[in-house]
This record gives sequence, C-alpha cells and structure tokens, in this order.
Amino acid sequence: MRHLSILIFISLLTVFPSCKFLKEKGWFGIGKKARTLEMLKAQQDSIRVADSLKIIGNRLKAIEEARLDSIRLAEEEKQSWEHRYRYNIIVGSFITPEYARDWAEEYLRTGYDDTRIIKKENSSFELVSAEAHERFSMAVTRLRQFQDTVNVDSWLYILK
Repeated sequence: MRHLSILIFISLLTVFPSCKFLKEKGWFGIGKKARTLEMLKAQQDSIRVADSLKIIGNRLKAIEEARLDSIRLAEEEKQSWEHRYRYNIIVGSFITPEYARDWAEEYLRTGYDDTRIIKKENSSFELVSAEAHERFSMAVTRLRQFQDTVNVDSWLYILK
C-alpha cells in the first residue's frame, strides 16, 4: 500500500510538471477554456451595459432636445402673441404673485377667456390683463366700455 501511494505520487509529478501548468491548464486541461468563456461572458456583459447606456443617453438627449424645442416654440409663440396683441386692458397690478393669480382667476371665472398675467419689465409688478387687442383704436373703445361696465380703475398697457 505504501509503495502504491508513492507510485501514484510520482506519476502525478510526472504528469503535472508544475503548479504553473495546473494554473494554466486546470485539472485535465479544462481551466483555460472555462476562463476564456468567463472572459467572453464578461466582455459581452460589458458590451451589453455599454449599449444600454448609449441607448439611454440617446433617449435622454432626444428628451432634452424636445424640451428645448418646446421651450423655444413657446417663447416664439409668446413673442408672436405679444407683437400681435400689444394693447392690453389692465385690471390689476400686483407685487405679490399669488394676488395676481387670484385676480386673474376671478376674471377667468367671470368669462374673460383672454385673461393673462404680464410680468412688467425691470419691475417686480405683475399686471393682470383682461383683454388684449391688435389695434389701438379698438383697445381704447373696449377700455372705455370696460371702465363703464366692469372695472372703473382699468387702464391700457402697451407692450413694446
């Protein structure tokens, strides 16, 4: 039995010449293939993650571009509207934004659908406009009617 164990030990030393051999080849030469498969799997995972990140980045970029386009279109529409409807009948002027919103909602409830809040340039005042008109003559006529029937303190504000 003793000779048998020595014989097995010597045969193992001749079959597997060094630890380096075992590290490279693994038991029965399977280790290198397994490591290669693990490396390929890790590489595929990293490629999949990189592709996912790229797709997400592209989606975020598209969302940001859409948001910026929306802001730009809203600004252009606002400027176009302000250029077209320059003459506004103002029914209130407020420093406190909440008061301006409340007053504008009050006029919206009474049926003035064109009511909006104008932020006055270089000032902390917000103006509540009940109506806006394209022509000065029409604005003055409506202002007189408005002062007679709705709000005596209303006045005309002309956007530049």
